[in-house]
Amino acid sequence: MALTWAQVLGWRLQRQLLDPVGTGSVADVVTRMGAMPAWPDAAAELGIAVRRHDGRSGDAAQALAAGTVVKVFAFRGALHLMTPQDAGAYLVVRASSRMWELASWRRFYELEADDWPAFRDYVRQALDDGPLTHTELVAALRRSSRYRHVAGILADGNDTILKPLTWQGVMGLGPARDGEATFLLLDELPGWAGVPEPDEAGPTVIAAYLHTHGPASPDRIHDWVGKGLGAKRKDVARWLQDVEKHCEHVDVEGDDLLVLRDDLDALHAATPSTAVRLLPSRDHWVMAPGSSDTRVVPAAHKDVVSRLANLVVAGGVVLGTWTVRAERLEVTWFEESGPAPADALGRETDRLSQILDRTLEPVVA
Repeated sequence: MALTWAQVLGWRLQRQLLDPVGTGSVADVVTRMGAMPAWPDAAAELGIAVRRHDGRSGDAAQALAAGTVVKVFAFRGALHLMTPQDAGAYLVVRASSRMWELASWRRFYELEADDWPAFRDYVRQALDDGPLTHTELVAALRRSSRYRHVAGILADGNDTILKPLTWQGVMGLGPARDGEATFLLLDELPGWAGVPEPDEAGPTVIAAYLHTHGPASPDRIHDWVGKGLGAKRKDVARWLQDVEKHCEHVDVEGDDLLVLRDDLDALHAATPSTAVRLLPSRDHWVMAPGSSDTRVVPAAHKDVVSRLANLVVAGGVVLGTWTVRAERLEVTWFEESGPAPADALGRETDRLSQILDRTLEPVVA
């Protein structure tokens, strides 16, 4: 039986704790989403809070301090929040490209591929006594004649070399201290499950994507895991072939897409949603299908979404943008979307007021 895109978006809203809104913890939200963009902090807080019935800005920072979530470099090299239980799978997929072995990396950082085990061990030892700030980590590297040049690169503001240390499962980022990022050993986090083998992690990551963001085409999965996590196309193809054993093909208004067999009944039972949600820029509601997916982002408004506008989503479709100025929530409702749902926007403004702990009045243009 063919599905409609309205049904699919209704199902995704359920899966992503947007309709109905979830009642679990920050870690529950991050587990469901697999990863949550973690920069800027305000957007990360809102992306999680809007998916929790009693969410507040600051809850994600508390979860990071408690170690129930960890901050790591992941999709497209950007910072993301993950749970210690799930992070290893995403990190090993990100590491599978072995970018640090590229000739450009070896020349710039003066580290050969076989230098990395000793470099990892040195950083581990530096972090053995507890988290270090960026300044403290630079100082620790300066104490080594072998890595003093790396310290100079970090001191100049180029932190790229720290990313493979995350991908290889050595360290993540903890709560800021005195305005600086801190770095901590991942294997000291409660629940850290370690780094699995790539051929175990790859199918896990793909299945998690389909379970939350599906149904999807193979090309979209290649974009998410390949372009997003830097995995090689041949590896993604092999992992996808393994996952396809547990999938069915579904027709969504003429599109042939993959869905996990365990999700098929719930997908067919899903109904279109009328929920209105105020989401931050970079939210996975848009990032996971891609901003070029016109079922989620109307083609005429792709540019404004790509410029990192905050999103007004109605029935799963981006139908406007929003910003906060003083005590006003200013909503730009796309003209071709029809009349703005004033009552629903009022309720969402109240929710945002609660999350941000400030009184906002909606103004719709």
